[in-house]
Amino acid sequence: MAKGGKNPKGKKVTLKVAKNCIKITFDGKRRLDLSKMGITTFPRCILKLNDVDELDLSRNMLKKIPDSIDKFTNLRWLDLHSNQIEKLPETIGNLQGLIFLNLCNNKLTARSLPMELNQLKILRNLNLGLNHIDNLPTTLGQLKELQEVGVFDNLLKSIPNSIAKLPKLKKLNSKRNPFPGPTEEELYIDHIKRLETLYVVEEKDLCYPCLRKCQEERDKLNKLKNTAPAPLRKPNFSSLMTPNSTAKENQADW
Repeated sequence: MAKGGKNPKGKKVTLKVAKNCIKITFDGKRRLDLSKMGITTFPRCILKLNDVDELDLSRNMLKKIPDSIDKFTNLRWLDLHSNQIEKLPETIGNLQGLIFLNLCNNKLTARSLPMELNQLKILRNLNLGLNHIDNLPTTLGQLKELQEVGVFDNLLKSIPNSIAKLPKLKKLNSKRNPFPGPTEEELYIDHIKRLETLYVVEEKDLCYPCLRKCQEERDKLNKLKNTAPAPLRKPNFSSLMTPNSTAKENQADW
């Protein structure tokens, strides 16, 4: 804490510093990495570097993202996790090239999630974990390309069906939410346990070992189907001695 009880200003990022933080990813994209720099306010100077493909502002102390974030028109990857962000600007919906958005570990609530998030039509990975969200907007179900969604460690009582049943969803992490029942989370996970790929071929197109294996498995299934349950056998107590005089005389009744 600075003198006088004021919050620290944080590190100032200049354009020169920002330029030196640009890295080239393994697939040839330009990433501006300003993570773990103690930044408290969004550095306006980086708007001059708005042609980068990826922007990492994670693990800082940001509370607000400006409307001008949509100036990064080439952005496909945005990491804002582990800040103190309380609200997202509506203009984030203009970043329609985004495929990755990490908002984990902030101070977001249901009200601070703009409806414009549903405009991120090619988004594949969305992380909203470790926030204060008690309700997910059903409009997120319009993001048909989503494959991974994280909403763990929030205040959720339910997951909208429009999200749980997204057609390409492979992973839905909703752990540690106050769901009403112990099997609530399992219920939503079951929605995404679906067949991903099915190949149908004719027998003539299979090699002999593969054909033989398929036939053996089919024979096993048929054998199980055709196996009738064995009738219950009445127990035979022929070796038992006759009951004593205080018991019933009839062996079967006894």
